[in-house]
Amino acid sequence: MCRLAHPERLVEVQDGQGGWQAGTLAQARQRMVLLAHAQTLLEVQKHGQPRAKRQSVTAEIRACPIRLTYASNVRRTGEGELLTRIVWLVEIHLLDTKLAPWVLLTDWEVATAAQALRIFQMYRQRWGVEDCFKFTKDCLGWEEVQLLDLAGIRMLVALAWVAAGFLYQLGVTLQWESVYVLARLGGWEPRPDRPPGKLTLSRGLRRLLDMLTTNAVLQRYYREQGPFPPDLAAFLHGWRPETEL
Repeated sequence: MCRLAHPERLVEVQDGQGGWQAGTLAQARQRMVLLAHAQTLLEVQKHGQPRAKRQSVTAEIRACPIRLTYASNVRRTGEGELLTRIVWLVEIHLLDTKLAPWVLLTDWEVATAAQALRIFQMYRQRWGVEDCFKFTKDCLGWEEVQLLDLAGIRMLVALAWVAAGFLYQLGVTLQWESVYVLARLGGWEPRPDRPPGKLTLSRGLRRLLDMLTTNAVLQRYYREQGPFPPDLAAFLHGWRPETEL
């Protein structure tokens, strides 16, 4: 299963009489049939809302079969052959939002409501993983991470994944000490009715990254240049960078 981005791609679509005719993915979408609706939790901005938030949203799922012809030796060595097979074009539209529909291609059959919901659940799980990757990449500024030693990078990446696991409900809870510490670093005040969100945990990770980066820079200076300049040493009140962190 993959997500499509080029509606102009040529395929074969059903002609309504049991046969196939040449067309584009955009034309195939016009022949899609509504199969199911699903409810899910996503961070979206609905019509009339000032900003995006995590909330329940209804997904409308449509699908139709298409036929593809492709060379079997693409990205492979040796001779191949042209193959033709039927695959399924799936469109998932999040109602009451301005988000563009997800257009998917899968070799799983999608002809019934149950099959449509299965595809939705499969892609929804993948979407959660992609959200986690995006969150960790946004939190970890590469330019600053390059200043850290391997131990610091490992610790920061591990904590970023802990935060992502909490935000995207991957089995991590607020009872994890790492989540609690990151939340407190981000300015969260413990309240049973208001768990920390993405901004708070991102701020906690950012403050931790700033601390590790500062320590790495001062450590390198002290190792290469010796004692700090008097004004900086006075500001630091005799503090010296840790040899290990």
